[in-house]
Amino acid sequence: MLAGGRSTRFGSDKLAAIDRGIPLLHHAVMRLAEVCTDIVVVIAPATPEPEMPSGANARFARDARDGDGPLAGLLSGLESTASTVAVVAAGDMPDLSTAVLLEMLKVADEAPFDAVALRDAGRVLPLPSVVRVDPAREAAHGLLHAGERSLRSLLEALHVAVIDQPTWTALDPGRGTVRDVDEPTDLPERA
Repeated sequence: MLAGGRSTRFGSDKLAAIDRGIPLLHHAVMRLAEVCTDIVVVIAPATPEPEMPSGANARFARDARDGDGPLAGLLSGLESTASTVAVVAAGDMPDLSTAVLLEMLKVADEAPFDAVALRDAGRVLPLPSVVRVDPAREAAHGLLHAGERSLRSLLEALHVAVIDQPTWTALDPGRGTVRDVDEPTDLPERA
């Protein structure tokens, strides 16, 4: 899980902001805990380790350098796991659908692809995604060396199975899986 951003548009540490009674980060961690046995939360180099929800088997990895972008954060997480497949999400995605994540893992298990992503409004989304760790790690190294920083560039470098919008929205009609929080107004309730 990527949690090393600066929260510039939010104006403060958005992952600590309270959403529906708990920190924003906890929502995403709890959804991942429903489909993953090991959760790696990637945080910035000097950031204190945030408290995790009870029962979540979460541990921390750190970005190599502050401000290198999400691709570098993902690489830090991939280098910290022994798993062969990883679910990639951001800490500011509070409404991830367990059903959609399970469908993505099922597609990854059944097909010889390097990654699984969702199509939304004609675009392939970088988050959430499922990646095979070794090919994703290798591609991320090369991309970072070439100056790339985006997760989208990683998907462009991998062989990706794409789940179409009607399929995943049938599992998540409210489309919460692709919702992220960038500004305080993106949180419906702050108590």
